[in-house]
Amino acid sequence: MCGIIGIVGHQAVSSRLISALKRLEYRGYDSAGIAVNNDSGKIERRRATGKLLQLSELVRKSPIEGQSGIGHTRWATHGKANQENAHPHMNETVAIVHNGIIENFKDLRQELTDQGVKFTSETDTEVIVHLFGTYFSKTNNPQQAMKETLNRLHGAFAIAIIIQDHEDLMLVARKGSPLVIGLGEGENYIGSDAIALSELSSRIIYLEEGDWAQITKDSVSVFDESHTPVERPITNAQTTGALVDKGNYNHFMLKEIHEQPTVIAQTIGQYADPLNGVIDLPEIDFDLNDISRITLIACGTSYYAAMVAKYWFEQIAKIAVDVDIASEFRYRKPVMAEKGLTILVSQSGETADTLAALRYAKKQGQKIGTIVNVDGSSMAREADIVLKTHAGPEIGVASTKAFTCQLSVLACLCVNMAHQKGFISAEGVANYIQKLEEIPALISYTLNHAEHMMNISRDIAKARDVLFLGRGTDYPIAMEGALKLKEISYIHAEGYAAGEMKHGPIALIDEDVPIIVLAPSGALFEKTVSNMQEVMARGGKVILISDKDGIKQQADGTFATITIPKVDPFISPIIYAVPMQLLAYYTAVAKGTDVDQPRNLAKSVTVE
Repeated sequence: MCGIIGIVGHQAVSSRLISALKRLEYRGYDSAGIAVNNDSGKIERRRATGKLLQLSELVRKSPIEGQSGIGHTRWATHGKANQENAHPHMNETVAIVHNGIIENFKDLRQELTDQGVKFTSETDTEVIVHLFGTYFSKTNNPQQAMKETLNRLHGAFAIAIIIQDHEDLMLVARKGSPLVIGLGEGENYIGSDAIALSELSSRIIYLEEGDWAQITKDSVSVFDESHTPVERPITNAQTTGALVDKGNYNHFMLKEIHEQPTVIAQTIGQYADPLNGVIDLPEIDFDLNDISRITLIACGTSYYAAMVAKYWFEQIAKIAVDVDIASEFRYRKPVMAEKGLTILVSQSGETADTLAALRYAKKQGQKIGTIVNVDGSSMAREADIVLKTHAGPEIGVASTKAFTCQLSVLACLCVNMAHQKGFISAEGVANYIQKLEEIPALISYTLNHAEHMMNISRDIAKARDVLFLGRGTDYPIAMEGALKLKEISYIHAEGYAAGEMKHGPIALIDEDVPIIVLAPSGALFEKTVSNMQEVMARGGKVILISDKDGIKQQADGTFATITIPKVDPFISPIIYAVPMQLLAYYTAVAKGTDVDQPRNLAKSVTVE
């Protein structure tokens, strides 16, 4: 993995391949490369480690040109991040880029080695190169070689192949990893997502699971997993180049933090009708009132959104909820309730672990819901109900607006289900909608008072370890705050339930450890503050985040305070997520790290 681009056309492609790869930088990568079929029908390749600037400079010094080509940004899975392992991989006849993991690559590599094939990299991708090359040398038929190759591959992959002396042909395939085709005039394109093609095409074909395609500059032919010709719908993509521009912000992450009032309003507006006081969900073919149990499954930041939702569903809709980390879910072989609903939460809708969990749950007879930000994603296509967030493209690797939009959708679903089950009245629904409608203004207020958080972050940047504490729905927000800080500032941080401090973590406290306490005034305030006092008694440097009432009562003895508007407990986690994001962002800026592309991380994790 991580980003793929391809062009089959009638004009020079090298610079356009690199330009498209730049639109995929948000995914994270450690090397990049392009390969083109030149005017003589020969394939030439350029690869470089590091950022795309290195590849651009290499191509400037040693140009390659042709009218068809492929490009890739790689985030290392098999093999180190070096030039030998960078994509594209090639032999004398073909060049290939690949996202995903070939699970049986060791067996295939040994088979090919026994046949005298010499490997030059540590990657699983090179197996595809030589496997395809072997079949092509026997048949001299690209389509037959593609069929034979795909029949041998086990795992998750998106593949694009160009072939020597076939400059008007590209072969592509997807299984468990996304790939889209863009349609043009006298040109056609492929990409790992629609953003890659945003300045090339707005007419998109989303390949379905197991599909492969033959692409020329004038035609696209799609085949299913059984190699039968099929028609796939053409979608008018909404993604444009303007959507991936930083504007006046220094980083995409900061831009996306500031977009939250708008995108949350758009998201809530899709489901909440304040005029009629109802929550409208997409039409579904089952009754939510019949659901006996909910299983929420996600990874990373989305997992913390699911943890918050567990509190909501159990307290408001009175329904039992399990929350699982996607990468662990299948392997414990869970027993799933009859008439259960499994909801997968994913920004991309392509995260490999979460997608695998979806398929496991479906086999267990569960109804499937997804909360995703991408309409045409694999999860969206395989679910019974799709609840789309309207965050727009999120370029910063550390999720911000996607997280709060996920929370907003989960909140709407919870209120709808509670009403369906008779636990809240029509008037109660209207009251919850009113609270949801307040979120954009409350976040705007918080963003307009960010300078104080920037000053506090300069002190946090000096720390080696930071702890975050919260209770109730603020406990998952504390863990999300710790994750954000770890992701982009590289400071070790942990989030704890405040009541757990005395069960071990309090041993970590000294005057060099900042402790960020989330404590909105309300039912849990006194208990949280009691835990905070235990920390301060041991020299802890407490940063209290609360509303005016909470700050007024408990500011004495704290190192710093951050005042948040007084909010209803129902929407509190969405509002309190914002200072977590800002503290992480400004701390990372103070440390000088790469905020949008933190080391070792990728945006869409399409391998397990």
